[in-house]
Amino acid sequence: MFGIGAYEITLLTTMGIAITVALSLNLITGFCGQISLGHAAFYGIGAYCAALMTKAGYPFAFAVVSGAVLSTVFGLIVGLASLRVRDDFLAITTMGAGFLFLGVVGQWDFVGGEMGVAGIPDIGLGKPAFMGLTLLIAGLTIIYSLYLKRSWLGFVFDAVAADEDTARVLGLNVSRYKLVAFAMGTAIAGVAGAFYAHHIRFIDPDSFGFIESISILSMVVIGGIGSVWGVVFAAIVLSLLPQWFQFIDDYKLLVYGGLLFFVMRFSPGGVAEISQKLWSRLRRVKSSPVAGARE
Repeated sequence: MFGIGAYEITLLTTMGIAITVALSLNLITGFCGQISLGHAAFYGIGAYCAALMTKAGYPFAFAVVSGAVLSTVFGLIVGLASLRVRDDFLAITTMGAGFLFLGVVGQWDFVGGEMGVAGIPDIGLGKPAFMGLTLLIAGLTIIYSLYLKRSWLGFVFDAVAADEDTARVLGLNVSRYKLVAFAMGTAIAGVAGAFYAHHIRFIDPDSFGFIESISILSMVVIGGIGSVWGVVFAAIVLSLLPQWFQFIDDYKLLVYGGLLFFVMRFSPGGVAEISQKLWSRLRRVKSSPVAGARE
């Protein structure tokens, strides 16, 4: 397809899935300020649901929608449980939800237990078409995120993220909007999980463990919490690094943890903040040739 080989198709498919799942967490953490350390659980729910449904003979589209719905339901449950907590306690609550998911799928024989789900059927599109569909979903997620960020709901999310107490004083139903953010973010995560399952065609509990949650969070933080294009850039780079350097898979928690520490220490705004500073500097230099010459 247009001179793209099997390896490149795999990379682009992986990249599209990473963009989708990273932006799904960005809706919760970046837009609404709700820190989640168990986002891989919702990613996994979508993957398991879609995989089991296509194995049972259901169409892929129906399986994807079902995975998104089931992820949303569990997202709302976790969201309801998290309404009275915030900051560190919210992070611990969502992390607990992630461990609960791992415990259930690891012990439940219906979903394969520790052995996982193998033999996930090919959906019949072929790898190039599946890659195109994956990138289309990623593109739609980008467009939706950009639209949401500029919409009235995006401004409400900003208010909740900035100061929940002030938002309540202004008359905003904070609990409702936090649940809306969880519902939207987990639904998109479920879609990403469904595509991941049918891309890899084998899933097990380790695919959606704590390390995966940290990997997704790293994409958001390194890209810039709340930034759409920054998160897209970080998702592309961090999803491709293990493909280019195989050793990173063995030390993912160490590498991503180090990157998180570096970003939070030297540039809390991530790639988005760095690019904004560089752009501002270039504009100043361009508008002031004399100053640019001195520099």
